[in-house]
Amino acid sequence: MDLRIFTEPQQGASYQQLLAVARCAEDAGYDAFFRSDHYLAMGGDGLPGPTDAWTTLAGLARDTSRIRLGTLMTAATFRYPGPLAITVAQVDEMSGGRVEFGIGAGWFSAEHTAYAVPFPSLAERFDRLDEQLAIITGLWETPVGDTFDFLGRYYQVTDSPALPKPVQRPRPPLLLGGKGRKRTPQLTARYADEFNVPFEGLAESARLFQQVRTACTEAGRDPDGLRLSNALVLCCGRDDAEVARRAAVIGREPDELRANGLAGTPAEVVDKIGRYAEIGAQRIYLQVLDLADLDHIELVAAEVAPQL
Repeated sequence: MDLRIFTEPQQGASYQQLLAVARCAEDAGYDAFFRSDHYLAMGGDGLPGPTDAWTTLAGLARDTSRIRLGTLMTAATFRYPGPLAITVAQVDEMSGGRVEFGIGAGWFSAEHTAYAVPFPSLAERFDRLDEQLAIITGLWETPVGDTFDFLGRYYQVTDSPALPKPVQRPRPPLLLGGKGRKRTPQLTARYADEFNVPFEGLAESARLFQQVRTACTEAGRDPDGLRLSNALVLCCGRDDAEVARRAAVIGREPDELRANGLAGTPAEVVDKIGRYAEIGAQRIYLQVLDLADLDHIELVAAEVAPQL
């Protein structure tokens, strides 16, 4: 079971705060540091304001040395596919091949209207995501010296040199996720290396895992080749008092977090992770909401990770 740190910087974080968390996670032995791709806080003032996901990861690519770096999830509505392919490939080169690329259709309408980003219908957003996936993977996987073309409803590519290439060949690992019943499993089966279920309990996670495994089989793909993961809010403490203190800082209740996330003492968190492993999860993204509490990250590394 891999443990990864997952942050939500739109809630309020500077680059220096994110760098401190990423370096702490790297030093503590975590597999990866991930961040959301949002431009508007979901509650609270969000000060000092949003940071761009790929600008942040470019900085971290140079300011860290081992830990893998990625997004849960880049919104396809935010960027055109060609420039996005170039950006991710460049950050992969800057990091020495440590990037993982999570992408989704986009869902938070308020951040689009707040920053002049078009927000089409759900069906159109998934159609655009489908075309973006075809273009981005096509650009990365085209052999050097060949060109890439694509004719879609929303995007067209003509005689592209398909450069630069990412360091990781044929491309960085690609993550898709969510709770959709049709398009999400289909796109996952066609394109993804990993499928992520965000903030769901055991029963619903098991159903969603099985749904994408079935889609893989129907597409002629071995479902065992798809990595399965969960994202869950973290609230771990050495005792009940520390759990309660950490829950209060993020505006949650300990009992609610125990029911809906990874909360409690290290032993409780180990037990909960074990139950996710039993339904097929191979990786957990630990949503850390208090970015100033580096002891939280170190506690899980020291007392949870060794037991997995």
